[in-house]
Amino acid sequence: MGAARVPIPALIRRNTLLLAASQAIVGIGSQMVPTLAPVMVIRLSGNDALLGVAVAASGVSKFLAAYPVGQITDRFGRKAGLLLGNALCLVGSLILGTAVLVSSLALLIAGLLVFGAGVAANQQLRLAAADMYPPSRRAEGLGYVLTGSLVGALLAPTLVTGAQLAAPRLGLDPAALAWLLVPFTLLPCMALLARVRPDPKEIAGNLGRYYPGYEAAAPVGPTVPVSVVAPVAPVAPVDAVVPAIPGAQDLPVAPQPTVTAWLREYPKVVAFTCSGLAQGTMTLMMALTSVSLSHHGHEFSAISVSVAIHVAGMFGFSLPLGRLCDRAGRRPVLLGGLAVLAAGAILVPSTADYWIATLGTFLVGVGWSGASVAASALIADSTQPAWRGRAIGLNDSFAAAGAIVFPLLGGPLAAAFGLTTLGLLTASLTLPAMLLASRLPRHVTYQDNQ
Repeated sequence: MGAARVPIPALIRRNTLLLAASQAIVGIGSQMVPTLAPVMVIRLSGNDALLGVAVAASGVSKFLAAYPVGQITDRFGRKAGLLLGNALCLVGSLILGTAVLVSSLALLIAGLLVFGAGVAANQQLRLAAADMYPPSRRAEGLGYVLTGSLVGALLAPTLVTGAQLAAPRLGLDPAALAWLLVPFTLLPCMALLARVRPDPKEIAGNLGRYYPGYEAAAPVGPTVPVSVVAPVAPVAPVDAVVPAIPGAQDLPVAPQPTVTAWLREYPKVVAFTCSGLAQGTMTLMMALTSVSLSHHGHEFSAISVSVAIHVAGMFGFSLPLGRLCDRAGRRPVLLGGLAVLAAGAILVPSTADYWIATLGTFLVGVGWSGASVAASALIADSTQPAWRGRAIGLNDSFAAAGAIVFPLLGGPLAAAFGLTTLGLLTASLTLPAMLLASRLPRHVTYQDNQ
């Protein structure tokens, strides 16, 4: 591992700070989708059964965009994908604001599709963070950048509340004004990303140049097939640390792996499964919280505060969870995250009380954080830098699939069986994912496959 306790170089600290600030600003607009979009869909359609359409539409575009964006970042660098994501979010927010002004459900869905594609591209921020750190500190690096979203959690309610106060004087709908203000947050975000130098992908391919004394591990090939059916007897390299090659920093890149090959790697299968479940559960619970609080007379500002507390759970513990993930291993953090996620899923729909429901959304956020940090680190561990954008993109496609399926099924299931039963059903889905994760080695020692 070589760089276990080596101080983080000044250049890496600078880039990390820029990425964290960018993550904070991007989070303002992203947080508004679960806050405003479900309510706006119901208002424009007049049908409560469509409560999941808003987040599902955003999920569809994330599903379609995640892997192509990964290809872009692998070919042109992480900054290119991130700047594209900010541009798409800017255009999408303008479409959403206009849709509310003209009361067009079709335009609202179009705006969510564009905005969702931008959010998918911005997910590569996690990869940019992982690229800049050696394996022994990789999840910690993820934690630094993801913690930036905690600032966004505080700023988003301020923007929504400001729009609600200013809208009557301007003769505008508060939701429309809130979306039209989002571009003013994205422009400085793009300026911050432009200052990240060198590109994190370049750093990933040459860690020895930035961490004195770092020794890269020998590549283990493009994939390490591990039986999904019988992971109890894995192929030897999964548990064996590959001997370090002194001074090896620019080792050859193995041939590009295929998606089907990645789907035969047990660690990646676990990561993809947990990501899809965590994202789907979180998306469904946020849609339910937003609609429930709105039905009980709470204004957008109160809903935004609840969402902010949820986002605080998502990102406020990213750094300690990342450090725990590096020290204890990916497996225990995955298992703990899924358990907390299940507890929150049971709590959210079981009450109409504002603060109890908000506690449930907070727990869902914490559980999602543990699962997301561990899964992202697991994927980065087992993938060479040249292909990490695609691997993270594929993971995000699974996450987006969960964000599509869970809300679309959640509405009809809630109508048929009630919210409490829906929460129990959702929580029960964590059990097979926990079984998969429990069969991982404590440490998946692929090193960084350079």
